[in-house]
Amino acid sequence: MPRTFAYVRVSTTSQTTDNQIQEIQAAGFKVEPRRVVTETISGSVATAQRRGFTRLLDRLEPDDVLIVTKLDRLGRNAMDVSSTVAKLAGIGVRVHCLALGGVDLASSTGKLTMHVINAVAEFERDLLIERTQAGLNRAKAEGKTLGRPASLNHDQRRDVAQRLKDGAGVSALSRAFKTSRQTIMRIRDGASTA
Repeated sequence: MPRTFAYVRVSTTSQTTDNQIQEIQAAGFKVEPRRVVTETISGSVATAQRRGFTRLLDRLEPDDVLIVTKLDRLGRNAMDVSSTVAKLAGIGVRVHCLALGGVDLASSTGKLTMHVINAVAEFERDLLIERTQAGLNRAKAEGKTLGRPASLNHDQRRDVAQRLKDGAGVSALSRAFKTSRQTIMRIRDGASTA
């Protein structure tokens, strides 16, 4: 007889999985508390590197059903989600995603739905990158300085370079100018190549 498991995940300890568990119950799935796997870990971490999900994989058997509320519970990366669903399908586990109408992701309908969602997500990512690049190019064309402001102004940089020539140490200068050692070393390395 098939067993039903639930995988519920949140990203931070300030969040709770209660809403996900309620959604699963409201959808009519009866999951025994011992078969609810709860995990607090970022969605950007691959499922293979999640301790709770790895333990879940060890417990799953053919014909079992795994319920998730949304695809992003399995991961934010489309490749990771697809490979996870394929791995589960390979051992005979059906994966149901409530946000997609409870469709079995390993079925032909589920695979089509995932491909469409992945294609839209990739398209949105590409559009975001294009808009970001266009904005950066426009800002450069307008003469705007990009990135963080320099921690030392021109006069301070010249003073540091002179003190380095006079034999001052990198650590002492970083303390005196309240900046990082890396900043002082960049000035030193820039002065030695000039």
